Amino acid sequence: MAQWLNVRLINTKLIQNSVESDIEFSNIVSVLKLVEATTQRTVMAKALSSLLSKTPPQVIDKVIYFLLGSLRPDWEGVELGLAERLTLRAISMATGLSIKQVEELYKKLGDAGEVAKRAVEIKRSKGGGGTIFDFIGAGPKRKLTIGKVYDTLMAIAKASGEGAQDTKVKLLSSLLTDAEPDEAKYITRFVIGRLRLGVADMTILDALSDAFDVNRDLLEKAYHVYPDLGKIAKALAEGGEEAVKAIKVTPGVPIQPMLAERLSSPKEILNKLGGVAICEFKYDGERMQIHKLKDGTVKIFSRRMEDITNQYPDVAQHVREAIDAEEFIVEGEGVAIDPDTGEFRPFQELMHRKRKHNIKEAIEEYPVDLYLFDVMYVNGQDLTDLPLPDRKKILFSIIKPHEHVHHADWIITDDADLLEKFFLDAISSGCEGVMCKSVKIGSVYEMGARGWLWIKYKRDYKSELSDTMDLVVVGAFWGRGKRAGTYGALLLAAYDPDSDQFYTVCKVGSGFTDEDLKKLPQMLEPYKIPHRHPRVVSKMEPDVWFTPGLVLEITGAEITMSPLHTCCSTMLKGDVGLAIRFPRFTGRYRTDKRPEDATTVKEIFEMYGSQKKVKLTDQVP
Repeated sequence: MAQWLNVRLINTKLIQNSVESDIEFSNIVSVLKLVEATTQRTVMAKALSSLLSKTPPQVIDKVIYFLLGSLRPDWEGVELGLAERLTLRAISMATGLSIKQVEELYKKLGDAGEVAKRAVEIKRSKGGGGTIFDFIGAGPKRKLTIGKVYDTLMAIAKASGEGAQDTKVKLLSSLLTDAEPDEAKYITRFVIGRLRLGVADMTILDALSDAFDVNRDLLEKAYHVYPDLGKIAKALAEGGEEAVKAIKVTPGVPIQPMLAERLSSPKEILNKLGGVAICEFKYDGERMQIHKLKDGTVKIFSRRMEDITNQYPDVAQHVREAIDAEEFIVEGEGVAIDPDTGEFRPFQELMHRKRKHNIKEAIEEYPVDLYLFDVMYVNGQDLTDLPLPDRKKILFSIIKPHEHVHHADWIITDDADLLEKFFLDAISSGCEGVMCKSVKIGSVYEMGARGWLWIKYKRDYKSELSDTMDLVVVGAFWGRGKRAGTYGALLLAAYDPDSDQFYTVCKVGSGFTDEDLKKLPQMLEPYKIPHRHPRVVSKMEPDVWFTPGLVLEITGAEITMSPLHTCCSTMLKGDVGLAIRFPRFTGRYRTDKRPEDATTVKEIFEMYGSQKKVKLTDQVP
């Protein structure tokens, strides 16, 4: 009892000290309810803008983190560590319902957030609105603030050691005790990782730009350099544009990776790049952005900026040995190697390194070599504005000979025939193809940008349409016959970075194994929503809608015009879009990609034009 009172009194003190520089949590809940109900992105952005414009600078970062469903940026890896079972315990403790009653509610409602809301309503209906404060002289219950909610959640995340689970449950229970029904609903969803309202980073940038009347490009540039929207928002709210401009590349903080366009012939590629290009093997591995800090710490980030250092402790050690610099940010491809032959293994075998346990065994079974291709920072100097040839020179100068760290195989050429030969060499070596890169004075490292400075030339372009596409699941259709009780097909979409929306391009039901069909409902459950997401543009009406999240690799026979799909509809005449004919799942779940990293509508349009040799008259003038 003494420990419980201590938790409650600490939380009371928190809210008393911060009330003047805080915002009532009910304001956030009102916006969350609106966002959950709307299908219009403009409505979502406007509601967020209004909220942020009224939020005190001291807590604006906390508001944004909550809206995004995380306590800190994903690359920091901060987790609450509260399983659903413990969350139900906290609901029971906060409301006075027995754990059996709470579990029965969960079986009935299927949503822990709705369970929390209903449990609080039941408590209130029975006259249980009072709290322990009424009996200890602490005064009436105060309204929850985002400061109290966030700080309590952070305390839950930090709880460790003996008795940590009990502490986490008691802290959450204390929060739910003070919560109104809808507040309890969203707090609970946040805790179990099911907030998922599709409030994307780009939407937050739009809202910040509108709320503070500041150039959006400035905010996006800062976001590419330092992908922490809470930090950017706080800098903007406290110091204005100058504070945002002061945000710089920082070792230990991942920068947004540079992206590539795609073309299907050496001549086209060289013409697009000004006649000459640096060409590198495109390895079938995991893209790694590797940071070394002054204290010797090495951090490895994935393409989607997740900290994957614990999966590759061997790579971290190799980098320490192989790179002669005190502080750096380099980029390369981690490739699984056959320990007996030295040959490359496919990407799917590398994914065995994703396991959380028995990493030592995984290192022995699936050893990894690192092939470096770029450097963005060395010993206090930001190199991203330097042309690629200059960055290459610096990269070569800091790499020492090492058995497991190499520079990516490369040539520089103005000869299409030589590029084709290099491409075939890459294929025969087990690579995906070739990356071709500009060498002109403006060949800077464009963080977060997909442009014509880098161009992919992959093996799949050699046939009519054997190229794969990475598409986002936005809906599902219930199966029939043997597939009854699970999803029979999925609705997939491509991404448009200009509008920050997803446009449907195919309905796929082929290529899934029995195991895939069994686990897909479970994999997609966290993304399920009751209506079309506001960022999804679709003419089709699936049985189930999802927040864009899961990315699948898809192949197909060809790309055709279709009145049923919306992909590239603005680029074609008439009310038609583009669709993949005879789409098929390759078996590859692109867990290394965010939905915003999926194949773009522009890329699909380029593939369509190349494949069909479509006349320009098909395009909108």
